[in-house]
Amino acid sequence: MEISVSILNSEDKKKIIKELNNSTINYYHLDIMDGNFVSQKALSLEEISEIIPISNKELDVHLMVSNPTKYIEYLGKIKLVTYITIHLEIDKEILNLIKKIKSYHKKVGISIKPNTDINLLKPYLKYIDLILVMTVEPGLGGQAFLENSPSRLHQIKQLITGYDIQLEVDGGINNQTIKLVQEADIAVVGSYITTSDNPIMQISKLSA
Repeated sequence: MEISVSILNSEDKKKIIKELNNSTINYYHLDIMDGNFVSQKALSLEEISEIIPISNKELDVHLMVSNPTKYIEYLGKIKLVTYITIHLEIDKEILNLIKKIKSYHKKVGISIKPNTDINLLKPYLKYIDLILVMTVEPGLGGQAFLENSPSRLHQIKQLITGYDIQLEVDGGINNQTIKLVQEADIAVVGSYITTSDNPIMQISKLSA
C-alpha cells in the first residue's frame, strides 16, 4: 500500500515536507478547501506555489471546492502533480471537469463523502484513475475513523472490478485503522504523522 501524507494539520508545512522528503512515503496529499464546499479554508494557490520548490515527492491533490476549474488550470501545469481529485457531490458537470484534468495529462480522481451512494460513481468509472473514499466527513483534519468504512471500501472494490482504478482512503488513518483498509491501494495519513515528534518513526509503524 502506498502512503500519501496530508499536511493539512501540520503547523509548519515547509518543515514537515523537508523532513519527509527523505522518507519512504509516496506522495504529499494536498487538501485544498474553498470555505464553500466545506466550511474550512486551506491551502491557497499561493501556499502551494511555496511548497512545490521544496518537495521531491509526487503530489496527490484533493479539491474540496465548489468550482474546481481555476485550480485545475493551475495544478495542471505543475509537473509534480500526479492526481487531481474532485468531489462527486459538487453541482457541476463532472465529465467536463474530468476531460479538463485529462487535457493536462494528469490522473483523475473522484472523491465521495461517507454518506454518498456509491452507485453514483458508475457513469464515470471508465474515465477515472482513482476513487478517494472519505473515511471521515471532509473538511477537518484529526477526525476519528468511521466504523462502517471497511465495509464501504469493500463494496466500492467490488463495484470497480474490471476497471483500472486505484482506491484511496482518507480520514482517521493511523497504525491501527490502516489494518482495516487493506483493500485500498493508497492510504492518506495526516495527523498521525505530521503532529508527531517523530514522523519518520510513525511512518515505519504503518507497515508494522
